[in-house]
Amino acid sequence: MALARRLPATTTYTALLLATAAWLASQPLREQARFIRHNSSNVHHLEVGKWWTLLTSGLVVDGVPVLLGITAVAAALGIAEWRWGTLRGMGTFLFGHVVATLLTEGVMWLMRLAHLPGALTRARDVGISYGLVATTACLLALSSHRTRRYGLAALTTLLTLAWVINHELADAGHLVALGLGVIASRSHWLRDRRTAGREQAAPTGTAP
Repeated sequence: MALARRLPATTTYTALLLATAAWLASQPLREQARFIRHNSSNVHHLEVGKWWTLLTSGLVVDGVPVLLGITAVAAALGIAEWRWGTLRGMGTFLFGHVVATLLTEGVMWLMRLAHLPGALTRARDVGISYGLVATTACLLALSSHRTRRYGLAALTTLLTLAWVINHELADAGHLVALGLGVIASRSHWLRDRRTAGREQAAPTGTAP
């Protein structure tokens, strides 16, 4: 209970992910596909005003084993919320999830306007990965020099290889989310919070 009070956003979001996953697992495949289709934040839904899919799309764990994905989100978001507070931690996650989605779907929209091949206006676009990548990248960027240097390099390499191999929209979105996480780490909103935390942790003493 104490942990839940300290990490309300992480606790609530994890519970929502678990509840959604349990409900989907209890449904026939047809109903699962229907739910995912109606909650995909693709070009078609955004054009007809279903902007709420930008949020509901983040309730579905897609592309990885459910428990693994939920555990990864709970860990990354929990650390972020613990270090920076609920508003900043959840804000970073939502920033990565929503903005990466808008940017990738924006490219699809422009491709459609230009009549370019490969414009997926009704694509399956759900999942937790954009927010997870952005939050992880932000945590790495605000870590020690060694962790920042090698952690970000490893994450960038992994995501780049996935994009080169698969050429999927989501893979490109992961790279966008990584960049957004690094951008977020350079904002005063988070850097001031980190500095304040260090000053509170430092021993007090008399200035020379």
